[in-house]
This record gives sequence, C-alpha cells and structure tokens, in this order.
Amino acid sequence: MRIKAFAMRNLKEMLRDPLTLFFGLGFPMALLGLMTLIQRNIPVHIFELDTLAPGIAFFGLTFMALFSGLLLAKDRTSAFLARLTASPMTASDFLLGYLLPMLPMAAGQTAICLGAAVALGLPLNWNLLAAAASLIPSALLFIALGLLCGTLFNDKQVGGMCGALLTNATAFLAGIWFDLSLIGGPFGTVAYLLPFAHGVDGAKAALAGNWSALPGHLLWVCAWAAAIMALAVLLFRRRLVER
Repeated sequence: MRIKAFAMRNLKEMLRDPLTLFFGLGFPMALLGLMTLIQRNIPVHIFELDTLAPGIAFFGLTFMALFSGLLLAKDRTSAFLARLTASPMTASDFLLGYLLPMLPMAAGQTAICLGAAVALGLPLNWNLLAAAASLIPSALLFIALGLLCGTLFNDKQVGGMCGALLTNATAFLAGIWFDLSLIGGPFGTVAYLLPFAHGVDGAKAALAGNWSALPGHLLWVCAWAAAIMALAVLLFRRRLVER
C-alpha cells in the first residue's frame, strides 16, 4: 500500500507538467512523421517504416530516463525525501514508487508511436503487439538509468546527463538513423556490447516476425536493466543511511 500511495503521488507530479506529456507522448510521433516525409522526397530508401518505427519507439523511451531521474533528484535534494526517510519504506520501495508510474507512460508512448506508423502506412498485424512487448525491457532499462542518475546527481546534472548526452548517445549507438553494419569495427563492437542496439534490433525482429533472433536481444537488454537497477538500489540505500 505504501508503494502504491507513493507511486500515485509521483504519477500526479508527472501529469502536472505539460512538457512531460509533450516530449513523452508527442515528440516521437512528430519525429516519425518528419522522417517519413523526408523519405517520400528522397530517391534512396533510408527511413523505411518497418525499420524506422521500432527505432523511433525505442528512441522515445530515452525520455523515461530524463523524467524518472529529474523526479528523484528533485525529491532527493529537497526536504520531501528527507521526511519520507522516517517512514518504514525501504530503498526498493522508494525506487519501485518511481518506476511504476513510468511504465504506463512508456506503454502509452510506444502505442502512440506504432499507431502513428500504422496511420503512415505500416501494415497492421499482430507483430505490432510483439514489437510493443519487446520494448518493455528497454523501458525498464531507461527508467533504471534515470533512477541511477537521480540517485547520484542533482536535477541540473540529471538534465544534462539524461537529456542531451543520453539521447544523442542512444541515437548513434543504437543505430536508429543508420545501419551499424555500415560502420563496423570498434564502433560496432562497442555498440553491441551496450544494450541500446540490442533494444532496437529486438523490436525490429519482433515486427518482422524473426522470432529466432528475438530472445538473444531481449536477454541482453534485460541483463543490463537488472544490473543498473540493482546498482541504483544499492546506491540509494547508502544515500538513505547517510541521511
């Protein structure tokens, strides 16, 4: 019950900010429409919907890191979280309270993005549901990254880390705008050691019905998400002890 009450409070905090709703729900859809318009006016096939839509849906989830990180950092640097340390809530309870309200937003964002892709010409089939489901580990990954940054940094630092830095790094390392095989070498090796390219490739595989390739990508993303969340809980627990 205490986690539910805390999660509801955090959900209300997010809904009070219209910019959160715009960037979380509207920006990926606008970006998808822009890239599709560009594709229709160039002679080469770069931004095809069957590969672009999963990539944009994944890219939109980077904002979950920003939202969760800012919310935690603001609470941590204010008197609000200090007062809550007197409650019986544990570090895991606190982080679950921040994580749970982010999941409906991530699901809504993915649904809106894929729905916009269907409106733009992507075939409507059951693979869309598989692609949406394959992005759940990626959502958890970015929320965990946000909670880790919110535990370590203040709100201004989180804005820089989870804003421009993470979104740009994700866009390049995930191969959203280009095929990573075109670069290869050390860059490709590093990209596939990190979880971002696997998140995009997993969503593309699900949309294409390539089921044999899906488990490997999802397991890699899940392993990173679990490790980052465990680290966030450990560091947050130490912050609570310091208080």
